[in-house]
Amino acid sequence: MDVINEFIIGQAAALWVYPLLFAVCILDGFFPPVPSETVLVTLSSLSGSTGRPYLWIVIVLAALGAIIGDNIAYAIGRKVGTERFRWMRRPKARAAFAWARRGLDKRGAAVILTARYIPIGRIAVNMTAGATRYPRQKFVPLTILGGTTWALYSAFVGRLVGGWFESQPLFGAAVAICVAVVLGVGIDHLIQRFKTGRVDVPRGESSPDDERGSTLER
Repeated sequence: MDVINEFIIGQAAALWVYPLLFAVCILDGFFPPVPSETVLVTLSSLSGSTGRPYLWIVIVLAALGAIIGDNIAYAIGRKVGTERFRWMRRPKARAAFAWARRGLDKRGAAVILTARYIPIGRIAVNMTAGATRYPRQKFVPLTILGGTTWALYSAFVGRLVGGWFESQPLFGAAVAICVAVVLGVGIDHLIQRFKTGRVDVPRGESSPDDERGSTLER
């Protein structure tokens, strides 16, 4: 284990981890199999336990990569739509795009910001935003805010947990990833409840306030 830890510490200080992180965060914006959260949390955890890589560089590169990736997804959606390729017409993909379309119609800014924390959800939302011609002048600032907060959040989780395991960086990185996954599931659960309670409410149903208003009008 000591040999493995020494190897990890040495690799964490290598310069190649920075462009790797940047590239992964860009690709994850429009190619879901790329695990940007895992890489970001792992490097942040190593920063907390070994001092390398430098956390501020990790955060900046992750945020920039996320912003660029989200805008590439927007450009793809604007160029080819959401039905051009076969995978887009699969049931799960159709459901994701349909949810994204409903969300953008009702609460565009909130959906774009929260989708950044959902690996597949952000791709569906950003591509749908492009396909539906969501205003670019609104979309870009939202991706800047979302990408920055996402990078800070993920780095904070990794750095916090990594600081608890300074003598065992490998174990600390594994724990940090588990914590990030649990928090991610929790956030996704809250978003699902929020969607069920707010986004999908049929507009045709009347509320108690509407009924009271109708009574007063009579």
